Amino acid sequence: MYTDPIADYLTRVRNAVAAGHRVVDIPSSKVKKEITKILFDQGYILSYKFEDNSVQGTIKIALKYDRQTKESVIKNIERISTPGLRKYTGTSEMPRVLNGLGIAIISTSNGVMTNKQAIQENVGGEVLCYVY
Repeated sequence: MYTDPIADYLTRVRNAVAAGHRVVDIPSSKVKKEITKILFDQGYILSYKFEDNSVQGTIKIALKYDRQTKESVIKNIERISTPGLRKYTGTSEMPRVLNGLGIAIISTSNGVMTNKQAIQENVGGEVLCYVY
């Protein structure tokens, strides 16, 4: 049992990118599924599949690499809000990641979304992670 499942998710993706793997398997949860959908919509992963074959289920993520340089599209993925120190933000102080080139994934009352979507919907929330 681990205390921070989102940090475990991000670490599995980070380690798979560092090792050059094409596919990574991650235990499933509702928040992890939403984060995966955001990463796909923003173009950071190639594809994903939710498998509900066991009690918890798994998420299979196909990582995306550049064709010429063979480098991963995900340069950095880091956890911001932790169980010991939660980080919340309003719409006025919404974080800009890499001067707008990256995304911040925010857990709001309207669901999990990017920082740009949260500004459009005028909602704040917990800053889960930065991706660039």
